[in-house]
Amino acid sequence: MVRRVLVPLRAFLAALALTAGSAAAQDVIPVPPPVLTLDQEKLFAGSREAARIGEEMEQRANELAAENRSIEANLTSEELDLTEKRKTLPPEEFRALADAFDAKVQRLRTEQDAKERDLQRMREEARQNFLSRITPVLTEIARERGALVVMDRRAVLLSADSVDITEEAIERIDATFSGQGDGAGGEATLPETDTPEPEVTIPSEPETSDTTD
Repeated sequence: MVRRVLVPLRAFLAALALTAGSAAAQDVIPVPPPVLTLDQEKLFAGSREAARIGEEMEQRANELAAENRSIEANLTSEELDLTEKRKTLPPEEFRALADAFDAKVQRLRTEQDAKERDLQRMREEARQNFLSRITPVLTEIARERGALVVMDRRAVLLSADSVDITEEAIERIDATFSGQGDGAGGEATLPETDTPEPEVTIPSEPETSDTTD
């Protein structure tokens, strides 16, 4: 009786071992990740094309800052001159000059604030344009990896380093846009395919208000 029980038990254990071995073998088969991540800040810091855009925006910001300093110096000089005139001019005449000076200060401040907002808008538009131009590069990487989505790494709570494509994206972007100094054209294109288009999801940066004294 014992022998008849042990035989089917051994067969069952052998089958179980084979099943476990088959499952273990399947576990080591690499499966393309359905989602890839991208470090947007690192992409902008490491890409030569993004650096070129950043340098252009920085130059515009420096020019505006220099203009603000020049205006401030001129207004300070005018204010000192007006203070000296106050000693000799009749009150009514001085008041008219003072009101005109105040109106000038308000007008210049409004104009410079508008320039600052325009610069901030240009910076955001340049960033969004860059993201739009590199989307074909990211799409190509996603297709090669068999991924369906590319997400900003900040939107992901936890991920493995193997799904991050930032370094690869930087290399390909630099190769794609090398020699396109003005960044005006030459967008990367992909060959036509019947496979579904991977979804590239990169949220834009939150707007920040920069003030220039």
